[in-house]
Amino acid sequence: MKALITGASSGMGADMARILASMGYDLVLVARRKNRLDRLKKELDVNVDVISMDLGSSFNCVKLYNEVKDMDIDIVINNAGFGAFGDFTKVSIDKELDMIDLNIKAVHILTKLFLGDFKKKNRGYILNVASSAGFMPGPLMATYYATKAYVLNLTMAINEELKKENSNVYVGVLCPGPVDTEFNKVAKVHFEMKAKDSYEVSKYAIKKMFKKKMLIIPGIDMKGAIFISRFLPRRVLLHATYKIQKAKRS
Repeated sequence: MKALITGASSGMGADMARILASMGYDLVLVARRKNRLDRLKKELDVNVDVISMDLGSSFNCVKLYNEVKDMDIDIVINNAGFGAFGDFTKVSIDKELDMIDLNIKAVHILTKLFLGDFKKKNRGYILNVASSAGFMPGPLMATYYATKAYVLNLTMAINEELKKENSNVYVGVLCPGPVDTEFNKVAKVHFEMKAKDSYEVSKYAIKKMFKKKMLIIPGIDMKGAIFISRFLPRRVLLHATYKIQKAKRS
C-alpha cells in the first residue's frame, strides 16, 4: 500500500504522512523543501520516497505523475497550496498567478491523471484539500477563496460522476477552518478564531476519507458556520466575511 502526499514538508501534509505511516502505508512525499522531507523521512518507520519539486509548474505536475505512475499508488492527497492577504489591487499579480498554478492547476492535473489510472483498477483514493473558504467569496483574500471554491466544486462534481458509474474509486474534499500550520505566516494573517490542531484535523480527514465521505468538514463549529452561511443574503455574507478577514491582518 502506498500514498502520495503533496505539500508534505510541514503542517497537515506532514501529519497525514505520519498517520498513514502508522497504518503501514509506504509514502511518496512531495514538496519544494527537500531538507524538511528528508527530516520527516527519518522519523517514519516505512519506505519513503522523497521528491523535491515545485508543483506550481504544470510541467512538473506531469513529470511527477510520470515518475510515480508505475509505483502502484493507492492514495493521492493533494495538499500543497498557499494563500495571500490584501486588497485585490495591492496583492502582487505574480503571487496570485503562482497561487492559481499551485492551488488549482496542480490539483486539477494530478487529480485527472491519477483518476484515470484508478478508474482502470477500479480502486484508489484521492483527497483534495480545499478550505471552508471555498464556500463563500472572500474579500481581502479574494484569489485564495476563489481557488478553494474551484477545488471544492471540481471535487464534488467528480465524486458524483463516479457514483453514477458505480465506481469503487473515491474522490473527496477536505474543507477545514483555521488550522495551526505555517499557512498563517505565508499568508501574513492572524486568525482571531482559535486554530485547530493540525494532527487532529489530519486524523479526522483520513478517517473520513476511508469511509468515503465526499465532503469533510472538521469541527461542529465550522459545520454550523457553513450551514448558517447558506441562508444569509449575499450582501450580508460579504460584509461579515470582510470584517472577519480584516481582523486577520497581522
